[in-house]
Amino acid sequence: MNNDLLFDFNVDKTAKMVYITREFNAGQSLVWDAFTKADLLDQWGAPAPMRAKTKYMDFKVGGRRFYAMISPDGQERWAVQEYTSITPKTNFKMYNAFSDKDENRELPGSEWDYNFSEQNGITKVDITIYNESFERLEKLLEGFKIGFTMTLKNLEELLATLS
Repeated sequence: MNNDLLFDFNVDKTAKMVYITREFNAGQSLVWDAFTKADLLDQWGAPAPMRAKTKYMDFKVGGRRFYAMISPDGQERWAVQEYTSITPKTNFKMYNAFSDKDENRELPGSEWDYNFSEQNGITKVDITIYNESFERLEKLLEGFKIGFTMTLKNLEELLATLS
C-alpha cells in the first residue's frame, strides 16, 4: 500500500454515521468503474479469504445489485444495494441491506453516499454511511473496519493492474 495515500475511518455513534475517506493512485474514471461495474466489484469487493459474486446489477436510479460474499467453505452472505441517486463519475447513493438468497431484506439497512474527486492523478473517494439503528451500527462495526480496509486494499491492488 502506498503509505502517502490518505485513509481515514471515523465513527460518530451518536449520529449513527461512519465516514471513510480513501485515496487511490488511479484516475477517477477507473476508480468510478471499479465501484459501479459488477465484473470489477467482484474482483475486490470481499475481504480475503472470501470472494464476491454478483447475481445481477443494474446501475441506474432505482436499479439494484444483488450479490453475495462467499466464504471458502461455500457459505453465502447476501445483500441488496438499491441505487437512489447517480451523478456519473462523481457521486452515487444507495440503500444497502443484508438479505437471504431470495432477496428478502433484513431491515433496517444503511444509506451509503459515495463521492469521487481527482487531483494530480490521485482519486479520493469519500464514503458516508448512515445506519438506521444504533444496534445495526454496533453490529456492523464488529468486523466492518477490518473487512472494509481489506477490500479497499484489494481494490488498490486491482487498480495497479488496470492502470
